[in-house]
Amino acid sequence: MDQKLPFPLIYGEGYDLNLGDHVFQSSKYRLTRDLLLRRRVAGPADFLAPVAATPEQLHTVHAAHWITRLEHGRLNYHEILRLEAPYSRTMVQATFLAAGGTIQAARHALDCGAAINLGGGFHHAFHAHGEGFCAVNDIAVAIRVLQQEGRIRTAMTIDCDVHQGNGTAALFARDDSVFTLSIHQANNYPNEKPPSDLDVNLEDGSGDREYLARLRAACNESIDKFQPELVIYVAGADPFFDDQLGGLALSKEGLLIRDRVVFNACLRHRIPVAVVLAGGYARYIEDTVEIHANTVVALRESLRDLSGQTVIER
Repeated sequence: MDQKLPFPLIYGEGYDLNLGDHVFQSSKYRLTRDLLLRRRVAGPADFLAPVAATPEQLHTVHAAHWITRLEHGRLNYHEILRLEAPYSRTMVQATFLAAGGTIQAARHALDCGAAINLGGGFHHAFHAHGEGFCAVNDIAVAIRVLQQEGRIRTAMTIDCDVHQGNGTAALFARDDSVFTLSIHQANNYPNEKPPSDLDVNLEDGSGDREYLARLRAACNESIDKFQPELVIYVAGADPFFDDQLGGLALSKEGLLIRDRVVFNACLRHRIPVAVVLAGGYARYIEDTVEIHANTVVALRESLRDLSGQTVIER
């Protein structure tokens, strides 16, 4: 790589939740950073360090008592069970840091057209509880913070994790300023799926062809109709055919094309896009890491292909 990436990557060593022997191998964040450097997709200057979200920023979405109990280790047995991850101060600090990273990615996206947080995507967190490895919803926090700062009025989430973004859908229910789109495996976690503005429910074993056709149609329809000022793209690696918590059948090439579909739809409409990595639980962590790194490659390629146009006019 001879030049800097045309967008920043947000990453911090503190992103590792240190969950131990757990299906969520959060060392993937560091390994993704390392792979990008090793393959010369990115250089050291492309990475920006995140700043942890403040309690005030988290309170734009979450109940103050939930944040306080997270900070001070006061979760009860049922709350930890629902979270499905062992509680530790390290886990909480990593989650707050990732939320700050998503805020930074969203701000940078508004400034330069795109940015990627090599963490975040905790879309199962609700107002006053966590679920499915997600303690705070960094996606919702970033949108609310930028709305409060007056930098945006409207936003859209394009959630391509294999699991429906139930927390995000619930947090923005009946909110006309945010459009939520989720494409996911229907017969998978969570059991209760609060409706998004648009849910694309896929049958078990759906592969590249069906997934890409339905995603392309959903993105074009939603963006044309809503015209958001910011998109947050939840680029989960878990639609991969060998994911331990997924039941779709996408190939690595299909996932790379998926990323291009989202990026091209946003950039053609001159809509800034901030990316969070979300889930990824492949049997071999190297596969998850490669899929996440390919998301960076896909954004670089989409920007290169559109380099003859003005992506963001400000």
